[in-house]
Amino acid sequence: MMKSSLIRAPDEEEAAVLVPPPAAGAVPCKVVDDDNAALGVEWQSSSSSSSSSPGGATKKAWWWTALLSPTTGAVGMVIGGLVVLALLVGTTWIDLDASFLPGKGRGSISRRGQHPPRRHRSSPLVPIPFSCGNSSSTPQCRRGMPPPSAAPFTSPEQPTAPPPSCPDYFRYIHSDLERWRDSGITREAVERAQPKAAFRLTVVSGRAYVETYHRVFQTRDVFTQWGILQLLARYPGRVPDVDIMFNLEDMPEFRAADYPDPATAPPLFRYCKDGSSLEVLWPDWSFWGWSEVNIRPWAPLIEEVGEENAHLPWQDREPYAFWKGNPGVSEARRDLFRCNNDSATGKEWNARLFAQDWVAAIRNGFKDSNLAKQCRYRYKIYVQGRSWSVSEKYILACDSPMLAIDTPFRDFFSRGLVAGKHYWPIDPADKCRAVKFAVDWGNSHPEQAMRIGQEGSGFAREDMSMEYVYDYMLHVLKQYAALLRYRPTVPEKAVELCPESLACPAQGRDREFMMQSRERYVATYEPCTLPPPFTAEEVTRMAAREEDVRRKVAKMEGR
Repeated sequence: MMKSSLIRAPDEEEAAVLVPPPAAGAVPCKVVDDDNAALGVEWQSSSSSSSSSPGGATKKAWWWTALLSPTTGAVGMVIGGLVVLALLVGTTWIDLDASFLPGKGRGSISRRGQHPPRRHRSSPLVPIPFSCGNSSSTPQCRRGMPPPSAAPFTSPEQPTAPPPSCPDYFRYIHSDLERWRDSGITREAVERAQPKAAFRLTVVSGRAYVETYHRVFQTRDVFTQWGILQLLARYPGRVPDVDIMFNLEDMPEFRAADYPDPATAPPLFRYCKDGSSLEVLWPDWSFWGWSEVNIRPWAPLIEEVGEENAHLPWQDREPYAFWKGNPGVSEARRDLFRCNNDSATGKEWNARLFAQDWVAAIRNGFKDSNLAKQCRYRYKIYVQGRSWSVSEKYILACDSPMLAIDTPFRDFFSRGLVAGKHYWPIDPADKCRAVKFAVDWGNSHPEQAMRIGQEGSGFAREDMSMEYVYDYMLHVLKQYAALLRYRPTVPEKAVELCPESLACPAQGRDREFMMQSRERYVATYEPCTLPPPFTAEEVTRMAAREEDVRRKVAKMEGR
């Protein structure tokens, strides 16, 4: 493994020490990248997209050490305060977040209240029944079961703690549904989305029914439906009756400008959108596994990522930015390859870019594409596919900073990522120079680089835990159901789905990943509390902050 010395830029030494190093004993979760899988899949189908401080990094500047010395006295502290104030005003490094600055707990990264582990619950575990039986035929969905309780189980001996507030990205649920807030959603509006839908999902009295319209790429539909069934099992009696059209493709379908009358706009659930599209966002299928490319479900995978990469400290990784995948699915990816190292011409952009050998990968069953073992670089690049890419969550899952090439496409969680805090923004118009600068800057300011990486990985591990993914799904359905102006009924051609009807006839990795992502116990607690919609003032403030970060980055780059 290549190592390199960490050299500070003299004129920014002081700015770097304003950011405290990670807390002692903190175990980093290192980065992964699924583009080697996700992008190749997209290439195969035209309809798819698809803590420790480094050596020398903890040394403080001489003036900082001197000012904190007991022999310096009050005068030294006053001078020190003035120096710090001058640095805060005059430096051009990214103003990350107040939680990074001294006084917020040395090395601490503020996190919201999390769902406590199930083993710490005061109420007894309630197993979710599942059995394939001994018959070779597909099991029938259970009938005659007692109606599920709509209230969470509680222990009379020990009151339950109030649920935490949901992460801020949940607030975009209100934004997605705002168009129908006054008019409501009619059956006619729902059915108007049918030409763009892969299937229609109806939930009636806690049971799921699906009417299929067309085949989709690989098993996107199967694992999306599997996730819905796990939600119903996890929160029995708390999922409302709904009637939904699901689109499983990559590109947005409906534009807001085409529907000036909100009452006629067709609601369509899908994985991503841009700023002008109408869709309601839903977690993508890969949270429950992508069997065709051997990507495990999110919960066990992110645990494996942490375990595998704890052996490779950030300072021991290759001091470059890494990306691997299929460049053929988008112009953004093809253009990125201009940034590869070219020793013949002497161009060094600090990027190490690789095109996946799909023939070899498919031949060996993607055994050499284990995402949990792919963190070998200090920086990881995120670039869109045809639209968004499922790779973002795997790239984000490490404490290596994500260098995200700006894109208009967002999925449900990425709307909560903050530039300069969770990732470093890369200007797509000048991506090679921007990547080179980001890597040079991070190698010269390792504490700050690691802090960005840790905030990103903390977001992936905590704010995107499967418990929050399910809570997001539940809140979307509740908000959507409240807007329906009719009572959902089971379509004539729909078939009932249950965990047994999907998992029991499944084979190979399909079955394996379903079992890995199956919910074992009923949630005996309330979901997180949905925050209110963003105010106009908050929207303006967030946009101004994002613009300010990009302005500072441009200034640092000399643009």
